[in-house]
Amino acid sequence: MMRISEFDSSDEEEVGEEDSTPFQISWLDLSVVECSQFLGICSLPGCRYKEVRRNLEKDVGELCSQGVQDVFVFCERSELVRYRVPCLLESYTQQGLRVHHLPFPDGGAPELQQCTRILEELHLCLHHQHRTVIHCYGGLGRSGLIAACLLLQLSASMTPSKAIEILREVRGSRAIQTVKQYNFLHEFREKFAAYQESREKVTERSVSR
Repeated sequence: MMRISEFDSSDEEEVGEEDSTPFQISWLDLSVVECSQFLGICSLPGCRYKEVRRNLEKDVGELCSQGVQDVFVFCERSELVRYRVPCLLESYTQQGLRVHHLPFPDGGAPELQQCTRILEELHLCLHHQHRTVIHCYGGLGRSGLIAACLLLQLSASMTPSKAIEILREVRGSRAIQTVKQYNFLHEFREKFAAYQESREKVTERSVSR
């Protein structure tokens, strides 16, 4: 088992290689779905994995300097440890950011119940005009999927293909990465409508009792 001191010493060895370029946030203009807000999408702040050497304090500082108030994190706790940012959520909280930790597996899609919760919390943030950022590890797969689902929810005329096109313009050609994510997006409206209907029936039954 690796001791804390071993992490510290290896971090010190990496100082010379640290990436000093400004942390990049891609701002998705939601006016395409008649919403006046922007949604930020980024990669994992402070990541120190393979050839990536980010500085967590500087990256979180950049989020704050851009006025970010709410952060949605889709990485699992085990990923935060692997990518050397085990205290990421605590760092956000210490800087006054509101944290929405709603993880699901890399390359995968959330359960519909969880996806609904993510979207409901996103809607609330946008409604209250909170400057909001979402991220996973690379800000491509999971984040791209959630952003695309949001576009589908905000506009009845938005198609899955158009949503993917918009996300790839903002985040690059690798946004929405796997067959599972692609299929989830294309089935999202139908499954979400069925899920909402089942929720309403449960509510009706509980009220009539």
